[in-house]
Amino acid sequence: MFYRKIKEFFLKKIVKKGLLNYKLENSDEKVRTVGVLIDVSEVSLKESFLDKLSKSDVDFESIQILVFKDKIKKNEVVEVPFFTLKSFGITGKVSKGEVQEFINTPFDLLVNFYEESKPALDFVAKKSKAKFKVGFSSVDERINHLMISSTMKNEEEFISEMIKYLRILNKI
Repeated sequence: MFYRKIKEFFLKKIVKKGLLNYKLENSDEKVRTVGVLIDVSEVSLKESFLDKLSKSDVDFESIQILVFKDKIKKNEVVEVPFFTLKSFGITGKVSKGEVQEFINTPFDLLVNFYEESKPALDFVAKKSKAKFKVGFSSVDERINHLMISSTMKNEEEFISEMIKYLRILNKI
């Protein structure tokens, strides 16, 4: 418990320091590949979000997902790529290959589907090589290019608003 708090403190400090001079780069490319970063502690139905995203009238080439879980139960089996706070060292070094691969993948669009700012989620979102980032307005505005004022319970509204603004910005 104590080590967890220390790790969260240092990750938060790393993210805060990294955001001081952080500038989001603009890209005029069309969206073909999508990365989705989801906090499962807030969303129990991550499959429904992916279904709604894939059933939208936009045809994405690939959609990759990375799930954050606060705690993994002893005998729990997680079928999608996931990470926890244990996936990071105290200095911010990523110890899990799936997380490092997700960060290094140059997605055309990164959907940060979490409302509450958590150091591990903010760290992955900030470090991601994605060209365009979308998330909730309740998260630090320096992380996302496009912020949507909605709640996680309104998945359909979030997806429809995101697609609407991506069309306006000529991304899809």
